Amino acid sequence: MLLYPNAKINIGLNITEKLKSGYHNIESCFCPVSLFDIIEVKESDTSELIETGIPIKCKDEDNLILKVLNNLPQRKNYKIHLHKNIPIGSGLGGGSSDSAILLKYLNAENGSKLSKKNLYSIANTIGSDCPFFIDNKIKYVTGTGNILDKINIDMNNKYIIIYCPNEKISTAEAYNTIKPKKGNYNLKEVLENENLENWDKYVKNDFEPFAMKKIKGLKKIKNNFIDRGAKFVSLSGSGSSIFGIFDRIDSAECFTGMKNIYFTEVIH
Repeated sequence: MLLYPNAKINIGLNITEKLKSGYHNIESCFCPVSLFDIIEVKESDTSELIETGIPIKCKDEDNLILKVLNNLPQRKNYKIHLHKNIPIGSGLGGGSSDSAILLKYLNAENGSKLSKKNLYSIANTIGSDCPFFIDNKIKYVTGTGNILDKINIDMNNKYIIIYCPNEKISTAEAYNTIKPKKGNYNLKEVLENENLENWDKYVKNDFEPFAMKKIKGLKKIKNNFIDRGAKFVSLSGSGSSIFGIFDRIDSAECFTGMKNIYFTEVIH
C-alpha cells in the first residue's frame, strides 16, 4: 500500500502561553497542502523502516513513525519505506503527517477500529501537530495543537507557493526566542470576517521576526512574493519556510525553476 502524507501551512501562529509541562498553548489556522511524502507499507516477518529522499537525522526514540508502531494496541510486523519529499525543519509538519496518516491506515488495516477520539489521543502523544492530520482539513487550532475547531475560510482557487531555504530552524531553537502573549485579535474572527487582502494587517506568526534575522534572503523572498501579487505572505510554523497565497498562478511564473520552490494548493 502506498500512502501520501501531505504538508500543512500555518495561517497565523500566536504563542499565547507557556505551560508548566514546558509545552506552549498556541492559536493558529492549519491548512493541508499538496506537497507529499510517500510511504510504502507491507506486512513482513520482521519490522523494518527504510528511509530515502531527504535525510532524516534523529534517534530511534525520536522517530515518529517508530512511535506509531510502538503505540498501536494490535501489533503486526511491517516493512515501511518512507521517501521524504517534505523539507525537514521547515514548519510544514511533514513528520507529524507521516505518523498520523500511517496511524490511521494501520488502525484500519489491523481491524482495531479505534474511535476517532482514541486516534486523536494516540496522535497527541506522538507529536503536537499530529492530531490535525487525523482529519486533515482546514482547522482553527488552539491548546498545544490538540484542540481543533471548524473555521470558515475560502481557499478555493488559491495557489500556494512555498520557499524552503536550505538553512533550517529547530522547534526548540525557535521557541527559545518567544515570549508568549495573548494576541491583539481573535484569529478565527479575523480570518472568517476579513478579506484575504487584509489579513496581513492582523495575522502574524510570532516566529517570523527571528526567522527573518536568522536566514539570509528570507525577507527578499517575502518581498518578491508580495511584488508578484501574493495576497498574503507568512512564515509557516516555527520556520523556516515561507509561503505566499496567490489568486493567479501566472503571477508567480518567475519562480518556476528556482531551487527550493514548491507550487501547491490547499487540500479540501
